[in-house]
This record gives sequence, structure tokens and C-alpha cells, in this order.
Amino acid sequence: MDVLPGGVTAVYGFRNKASCRKQWGKFQMLKFYFNGSPNPTKVALFLEEAGIAYEPVAVDTRKGDQFKPEYLAVNPNAKVPAIDDDGITVFDSNAILLYLAEKTGKFLPANTPANRGELLSWLMFVATGVGPFSGQAVHFKHFAPEKIDYAHNRYQFEAQRHFGILNDHLANRRYMVGDTYTIVDMDVWGWARMIPFILGEEAVAKYPNIKRLVDEISARPAAAKAIALKDNFKFKTEMDDEARNNMFKHLKVKAA
Repeated sequence: MDVLPGGVTAVYGFRNKASCRKQWGKFQMLKFYFNGSPNPTKVALFLEEAGIAYEPVAVDTRKGDQFKPEYLAVNPNAKVPAIDDDGITVFDSNAILLYLAEKTGKFLPANTPANRGELLSWLMFVATGVGPFSGQAVHFKHFAPEKIDYAHNRYQFEAQRHFGILNDHLANRRYMVGDTYTIVDMDVWGWARMIPFILGEEAVAKYPNIKRLVDEISARPAAAKAIALKDNFKFKTEMDDEARNNMFKHLKVKAA
């Protein structure tokens, strides 16, 4: 990484120093919209690891907070997490991790074309594969109003397949990209620590390399703070009709 006048490190991924100067700035009190689910928790991990001051804003999705106009102005997709960085809004956990890492220059691998390619590839692997398939696996395993064997089997299979790819990748390396702890490891940790809930308690033993990474990250003080953040707020825990209506809008819509 290049160092700009005043000792500021040029942000990873920017094309030149001028663009870095233009976009660089100290964080004001960043607003972090969250709940205790995997995607917000991995962003909380970054915030704690990087020592960024932030204001946590609870979004209780079981109560329908995600559909309030003031939140839709931040994230029109009505999902968590999202951040407001002094008027700059970013949503989707993977986009937020990359934004924060590039702004701070923290938790990125050495700035080489090969590492950049790996970083983006694995971030997107989690964004388009691990996250969505795990989420659907959880839905059809725990929350679907009726047992649908085809859907349950499909999403369990795909979640297992994706975790298997991660486990194989970690077989001969400590971290996901390069030889340092990066946002990709945080990204994987967010979902991988939930394998018992996604696939069942017995599944953990099938992915020993993932378990090693999850255990290492979970032992970090920042991880404990990230996980405990939700405990400072009162989130609705019941999966009653109100919660189902807010989280599963399709139940009242005939889309096909």
C-alpha cells in the first residue's frame, strides 16, 4: 500500500492516490443497522476489530422495523445490515465489509493482483452461495409452515456443498486469502459459526478446517463483543404470526 502525505495509507483497491485522497476521511459516528443474525454479526466483528466508533441501531425484523420508511431510505431491500457513514449509505454485508476495509486499509491481504482476485472471488462465493443457500436451508429446516422434502433436500445439499468447498480450501492454509486474517475470514465466520443450526450438530465434525477457523476467530475479543451486541437490545424472540408475516411476506402472496 502507498502512504499519502500525513501518513494516511492509500486505500486498497483504489486506482490512484488522487481517488484515495478524495474519498478518504475519518469516520464520524457511523450508524450500524443490525440484528443478531449472521450477516450483521460479521459486520459487527469488523467494526470491533477495527476499533471504529459506531452507533448500533436495532432493526427488529420480527416486528417489521425493516419496512419503516426511514429504514427503507437506508436500505430499499429491507434487509440487515446497513450502515450510514456520515451520509454515505451502504447495504449488504459483503459490500459493507469491502467498503470498510478499503476505507480503513485494514484486514486486507497484501495488495497484489492475485490476492485481489482471490479476495473478490471468495467474498462473492459467500455473498451468492454460502449465505443464500444457508439461509434457505435454515428456512426449510426450521421455519417453513409445512415440510417440503424437495426444498429441504436441495438447500441442505447446496449448503453442505458450499461448506465442503470452504473446508477443502482451508485444508492447507490458516486463512482464506493470503497468510493473514482478512474480511473474507470474517465473512465465512458469520455463517460458518451457525453450521449446527443450519445443518445440525453432527455436521460440525464434517468440516474440521472450517471449525479450526471458526474457533480461532470466535476466541478473539472482538468476536465476543460482536456476538454480544444484540444482548444490549430487546429483540422479539417469538416466531408468532406477527413475526411470520413480517419475515415471510410470500405467505400472503400468490406469486406463481
